[in-house]
Amino acid sequence: MIDNRIKFRHLQCFIETVRQGGVVKAADHLALSQPAVSKKLRELEDMLSTELFDRHKRGVVLTPAGQVFLRHALASANALQEGIIGVQRAQAEEHPPLRIGILPTVASRILPPAVAGFKMHMPDVALHVTTGPTPVLLDRLRVGELDVMIGRLAEPDQMQGLVFEQFYLELITLAVKPTHPGLQDRRNPLTLLRDYPVIMPSNDSVVHRSIEKFLLGHGIVLNNDRIETNSHAFARAYTMDSNTVWIISRGVVVRDFAEGSLTEITLDTRDVLGPIGFTRQAETLMSEPLKFLLECIRMVAATIADHSSVQR
Repeated sequence: MIDNRIKFRHLQCFIETVRQGGVVKAADHLALSQPAVSKKLRELEDMLSTELFDRHKRGVVLTPAGQVFLRHALASANALQEGIIGVQRAQAEEHPPLRIGILPTVASRILPPAVAGFKMHMPDVALHVTTGPTPVLLDRLRVGELDVMIGRLAEPDQMQGLVFEQFYLELITLAVKPTHPGLQDRRNPLTLLRDYPVIMPSNDSVVHRSIEKFLLGHGIVLNNDRIETNSHAFARAYTMDSNTVWIISRGVVVRDFAEGSLTEITLDTRDVLGPIGFTRQAETLMSEPLKFLLECIRMVAATIADHSSVQR
């Protein structure tokens, strides 16, 4: 009959003493005092009515009874560990990770505070956040590799089988380094796009089409000294180190403006406002964690009421 006085701590102390070859090292490994480990071993031997160790000055050696008990103690400890892992897996299956695709316009302004609010209430739900070009994220969304994509509304021909909900409308802006010579120019800000190098999103991005529409509507023809990239890390560093004018969605650089690493050139781009929101599969039901995350994002989006963004 199993002695119900035997606790897991008894097995821990016994197994670790065997592994470490002595009580002192076992106590260090378990973050216990040496007397505490010795007490547990004595209690275990008393409950089993046999000695488990031959004790020597250089350490301990298992007795025949100790060798028999070790096999079963290890099996018990392993079974308990497997049980813990099984419960963790069951919990993970109950709340699978949320797979979120994001565009840069929301990466720094909207998502961080929304995720912070989400984690306060659902800390056990893992989030897998990935970024990339809009077409790539939409393809992953369609095949079920993503649960939702957050960012600017894609072109109509890319939205087949998908639905979009708008959070707010966002402007395009111009960003330059704080010491840019063009900041002293009192002419129309659009002349900077003719007079200085320009860096802008690549033509496979949604915002590229909005920028082209804006430039065309204002009769602006860019000079050949321009760079197209979807790497905002590169664009940010290059703009800080040169006289380049970066034309980009304001959400990408709003933190840079607040921190003073980049300066905004005021520009009226309300005629090409971009809808910012989330895209998901039309026929797929949303999980409760996903619904809550989107509600957290809505709450953050509702606080964006400055001159650069227009609420729905």
